[in-house]
Amino acid sequence: MTATAEPLAVPDVDEMEARVIAALKTVYDPEIPVDIYELGLIYELNLDALNNHAEVHMTLTAPGCPVAGSMPEWVENAVRHHGGVESVKVELVWEPPWTPERMSMRAKLELNML
Repeated sequence: MTATAEPLAVPDVDEMEARVIAALKTVYDPEIPVDIYELGLIYELNLDALNNHAEVHMTLTAPGCPVAGSMPEWVENAVRHHGGVESVKVELVWEPPWTPERMSMRAKLELNML
């Protein structure tokens, strides 16, 4: 009798993406009572499920934002700890500039902008 090997589990990118987005939604701009994902501050999310790695390209509501030095670290910690990702790279980008049009409908409703 020969032993059959168990097939290797293929990482589920959709499940990983859901975990990372949920983690991003735990980070709030301290001046606005809405999470950074719903604010539209996340410009790009690249996931490598095989290596359990995430790359996040994000911006801030303004270049002079007082948390510019801290926010990327908050995002990295949230994705690593709440998203279950082993390694995270967060890049702060300024193009295109953030505008309120990037906000989700949920964020606009929470801020009475509709």
